[in-house]
Amino acid sequence: MLNNKIGKEEIRNSIKSVGLNPDDKKHVGKFSLGMMQRLGLAQAIMEDPDLLILDEPMNGLDKDGVKDMRQYLLDLKSKGKTILIASHSAEDIDVLCDTVCEMDKGKLEKIR
Repeated sequence: MLNNKIGKEEIRNSIKSVGLNPDDKKHVGKFSLGMMQRLGLAQAIMEDPDLLILDEPMNGLDKDGVKDMRQYLLDLKSKGKTILIASHSAEDIDVLCDTVCEMDKGKLEKIR
Protein backbone atom coordinates (compact mmCIF):
# COMPACT_ATOMS: atom_id res chain seq x y z
CA MET A 1 0.00 0.00 0.00
CA LEU A 2 1.04 3.56 -0.65
CA ASN A 3 0.24 6.02 2.17
CA ASN A 4 -2.40 3.49 3.26
CA LYS A 5 -4.63 4.77 0.44
CA ILE A 6 -4.07 2.43 -2.49
CA GLY A 7 -3.04 -1.14 -3.00
CA LYS A 8 -0.94 -3.09 -5.47
CA GLU A 9 -3.68 -3.26 -8.10
CA GLU A 10 -4.06 0.54 -8.26
CA ILE A 11 -0.28 0.87 -8.56
CA ARG A 12 -0.20 -1.70 -11.37
CA ASN A 13 -3.06 0.06 -13.18
CA SER A 14 -1.31 3.44 -12.95
CA ILE A 15 1.88 1.97 -14.39
CA LYS A 16 -0.06 0.32 -17.23
CA SER A 17 -2.03 3.48 -17.98
CA VAL A 18 1.15 5.38 -18.89
CA GLY A 19 2.43 2.64 -21.18
CA LEU A 20 4.83 0.83 -18.86
CA ASN A 21 4.79 -2.85 -17.98
CA PRO A 22 4.38 -3.39 -14.22
CA ASP A 23 5.88 -6.88 -14.59
CA ASP A 24 9.08 -5.61 -16.22
CA LYS A 25 12.02 -6.54 -13.99
CA LYS A 26 14.22 -3.78 -15.42
CA HIS A 27 15.83 -1.73 -12.64
CA VAL A 28 14.57 1.85 -12.60
CA GLY A 29 18.18 3.05 -12.83
CA LYS A 30 18.28 1.52 -16.32
CA PHE A 31 15.17 3.37 -17.53
CA SER A 32 15.46 5.84 -20.41
CA LEU A 33 14.49 9.47 -19.82
CA GLY A 34 11.15 8.82 -21.52
CA MET A 35 10.46 5.81 -19.31
CA MET A 36 11.31 7.91 -16.25
CA GLN A 37 8.83 10.56 -17.41
CA ARG A 38 6.13 7.91 -17.75
CA LEU A 39 6.97 6.51 -14.31
CA GLY A 40 6.79 10.00 -12.81
CA LEU A 41 3.33 10.49 -14.29
CA ALA A 42 2.24 7.09 -12.96
CA GLN A 43 3.41 8.15 -9.50
CA ALA A 44 1.52 11.43 -9.81
CA ILE A 45 -1.79 9.76 -10.71
CA MET A 46 -1.66 6.71 -8.41
CA GLU A 47 -3.77 8.21 -5.65
CA ASP A 48 -6.24 9.82 -8.07
CA PRO A 49 -5.58 13.45 -7.11
CA ASP A 50 -7.97 16.22 -8.12
CA LEU A 51 -5.03 18.40 -9.18
CA LEU A 52 -1.95 17.34 -11.16
CA ILE A 53 1.04 19.66 -11.34
CA LEU A 54 3.41 18.65 -14.14
CA ASP A 55 6.72 20.25 -15.12
CA GLU A 56 7.73 19.59 -18.75
CA PRO A 57 5.77 16.30 -18.87
CA MET A 58 6.80 15.52 -22.48
CA ASN A 59 10.53 15.93 -21.87
CA GLY A 60 12.42 12.88 -23.10
CA LEU A 61 9.46 11.26 -24.83
CA ASP A 62 9.66 10.17 -28.46
CA LYS A 63 7.01 11.21 -30.99
CA ASP A 64 4.72 8.29 -30.15
CA GLY A 65 5.24 8.85 -26.42
CA VAL A 66 4.26 12.51 -26.76
CA LYS A 67 1.14 11.50 -28.68
CA ASP A 68 0.23 8.89 -26.03
CA MET A 69 0.81 11.27 -23.11
CA ARG A 70 -1.13 14.09 -24.72
CA GLN A 71 -4.09 11.78 -25.24
CA TYR A 72 -3.80 10.46 -21.70
CA LEU A 73 -3.77 14.00 -20.27
CA LEU A 74 -6.73 14.98 -22.46
CA ASP A 75 -8.60 11.93 -21.14
CA LEU A 76 -7.87 12.98 -17.55
CA LYS A 77 -9.01 16.51 -18.39
CA SER A 78 -12.28 15.18 -19.85
CA LYS A 79 -12.87 13.35 -16.55
CA GLY A 80 -12.70 16.66 -14.69
CA LYS A 81 -9.08 16.61 -13.53
CA THR A 82 -7.36 19.96 -13.16
CA ILE A 83 -3.88 19.82 -14.68
CA LEU A 84 -1.31 22.57 -14.26
CA ILE A 85 1.47 22.22 -16.83
CA ALA A 86 4.72 24.13 -17.02
CA SER A 87 6.08 23.77 -20.54
CA HIS A 88 8.20 25.48 -23.16
CA SER A 89 6.40 23.57 -25.91
CA ALA A 90 3.93 25.81 -27.74
CA GLU A 91 2.33 22.73 -29.34
CA ASP A 92 1.73 21.04 -25.97
CA ILE A 93 0.24 24.25 -24.63
CA ASP A 94 -2.03 24.69 -27.67
CA VAL A 95 -3.25 21.09 -27.56
CA LEU A 96 -3.66 20.65 -23.81
CA CYS A 97 -4.43 23.98 -22.17
CA ASP A 98 -7.65 25.96 -21.73
CA THR A 99 -6.02 28.76 -19.77
CA VAL A 100 -2.51 29.90 -20.63
CA CYS A 101 -0.30 32.17 -18.55
CA GLU A 102 3.23 33.27 -19.27
CA MET A 103 5.93 34.12 -16.77
CA ASP A 104 8.20 36.95 -17.89
CA LYS A 105 10.73 38.63 -15.61
CA GLY A 106 8.89 37.47 -12.53
CA LYS A 107 5.46 38.63 -13.70
CA LEU A 108 2.65 36.24 -14.52
CA GLU A 109 0.44 37.32 -17.40
CA LYS A 110 -2.68 35.57 -18.68
CA ILE A 111 -2.39 34.97 -22.44
CA ARG A 112 -5.71 33.17 -22.98
